[in-house]
Amino acid sequence: MPLDPVARVVIDTLVQVFPDVGVKVLDAAEARRMIAVAPMAAAETIPVLKVENRTIPGAPAGPPIPVRIYWPRAGRDPLPMVVYFHGGGWVLGDLESHDPLCRALANEVGTVVLSVDYRLAPEHRFPAAAEDAYAATVWAAAHAAELGATRSRLAVAGDSAGGNLAAVVPLMARDRGGPPLRGQLLVYPVTDCARNTPSYEENAEGYFLTAAHMRWYWEQYLGAADGSHPYASPLRAPDLSGLPRAYVVTAEYDPLRDEGEAYAHRLRDSGVPVTVRRYDGMFHGFFSLADLLPAAREANVAAFTALREALL
Repeated sequence: MPLDPVARVVIDTLVQVFPDVGVKVLDAAEARRMIAVAPMAAAETIPVLKVENRTIPGAPAGPPIPVRIYWPRAGRDPLPMVVYFHGGGWVLGDLESHDPLCRALANEVGTVVLSVDYRLAPEHRFPAAAEDAYAATVWAAAHAAELGATRSRLAVAGDSAGGNLAAVVPLMARDRGGPPLRGQLLVYPVTDCARNTPSYEENAEGYFLTAAHMRWYWEQYLGAADGSHPYASPLRAPDLSGLPRAYVVTAEYDPLRDEGEAYAHRLRDSGVPVTVRRYDGMFHGFFSLADLLPAAREANVAAFTALREALL
């Protein structure tokens, strides 16, 4: 279907605010500074029961990891727990960029949310982000009781590059004998470094996230590393069996659409329960804009409902 007309207005606004990374802006630190001072519409703060910033131990060879913990306004004790990984091409984003979404997630799922400020590229290349994501998930399971949660009802979630990490962590947990997970919410996830799908050609430019952006993001993240490694490109994992049930969100006008859906299909073929929802007329980034786009609100409700059911 045609691009949603409201989405077109939102995209045009976002393009004016966000740096054109990989095209006009090649320095990651400069891109972060530009976003920090960009004029953004103030979103109304969603009240939750409590928010706490902490620093937790990192990966064995890594530094401590800053996290933000959200407790929902209501929920059944002991609460489930979701570890959330923000998007931003492994280069941009932080605890603040996804604060509204994490608040909504906590309240609507009725769960403790641990938002992870993993190390960013290019200062910290693959597998730093993946190792931080896994270390935070292991910590969440080990410390669930002190947070009023239970390790038996633990899930991961993320969008874009964070969706990549939310797909990779279950693989790492399975391979390393890590904590059992009840679900994975993957919102337009990055799953393959190849960037050669039809959706990359159809949506190469004009819909906020471009093919040029993704090329630059992958360059920053990988450096000289092998992008075919399953912990970088989970679609290339030889075996996807034994992973937790998944809910995958994609958008019609998104370069990442096809690889997200391909990952969902491979999970299903491997015996993993999967639901995949494509939102026609939408673009990469829409999921975080529930206050502007009715389709985003619909997507939030459906995804949060699925996550809540996985955590029962």
